[in-house]
Amino acid sequence: MLILSRKKNESIMIGDDVEIMITDVSGEVVKLGISAPRRVSVHRKEVYEAIKAENLSASKASTAQLSSLSQFLRSRQSGQKR
Repeated sequence: MLILSRKKNESIMIGDDVEIMITDVSGEVVKLGISAPRRVSVHRKEVYEAIKAENLSASKASTAQLSSLSQFLRSRQSGQKR
């Protein structure tokens, strides 16, 4: 892990297109401004971990669950055609 010291309004660069700036320091709270291209996802770690867990859970859907979902969607689709 790289540890850097920065003051308010100073920044660091990650690669050529991600900039992280210290916007405010108040007690033990540091506010960061992050400038990154839209193709780069930026999340707080707890949000990232929740997304990762949800994606893993969704990828473990059983064949029976998928079959049931498929039947449900087909029945809704045929109901809309009437």
